[in-house]
Amino acid sequence: MTEESGPRAIAFFDVDNTLLRGASLYHLGVGAWRARFISVADVLAFGWSQTRFLAVGEDGVNIARLRLRAMDIMTGRTRAELITLSHQIFDSQLIHRLWPETVAVAHAHRDAGREVWLVTATAQEVADVIAERLELTGALGTRLATVDGIFTGAFIDGICHGDRKADVAREIAIERDADLAHCWAYSDSHNDIPLLELVGHPVAVNPDSTLRRYALARGWPIMHMKIAQIKAARANKKR
Repeated sequence: MTEESGPRAIAFFDVDNTLLRGASLYHLGVGAWRARFISVADVLAFGWSQTRFLAVGEDGVNIARLRLRAMDIMTGRTRAELITLSHQIFDSQLIHRLWPETVAVAHAHRDAGREVWLVTATAQEVADVIAERLELTGALGTRLATVDGIFTGAFIDGICHGDRKADVAREIAIERDADLAHCWAYSDSHNDIPLLELVGHPVAVNPDSTLRRYALARGWPIMHMKIAQIKAARANKKR
């Protein structure tokens, strides 16, 4: 299948609870603990946030605090360490939590000749690894400031969240000469409404309660996945 004739289009995908189940930053925290970057207490705090996130999405979790804490664990570490850690957590954790249906949709866009970009609040290096391993076009994530290759704890342009996601998606669409009216966006969170409203084809994926009401009111498509789909995908891989 190839891209239909007409304006160039891009498909944008959120990551957490859209492309994979739960918060990728939680698994970054677990990986950092295993690498002895952080303490058991830090992992327990991440674990509580992950449990709440799985249960109620961003509506009931101080996700901004979780993101800030997760980014902070890399302060004083190098980009090379974060990239290595990202590959490790993809292989040990994230690959088992991917939503097969959403990944299939992303690959269908790719196979139709469209670019597929992840747009996520997770660190750019983590997002790059996920995009690379899923053979997608690229990723737009939160950029962490470095000095001599070492993370300082500061952000470049802030966290890629809310309105910022819409801004970076618009920038890449302009750069790629893509018509936003013909683009797609997929997300689970009401915080991504600016991104969803930016494109001509918004899709709510496992939406939180606020986004669900918003999507229903506007007639947006809604995708629902269940944990059984992940378990079935794991079983098929073992055969």
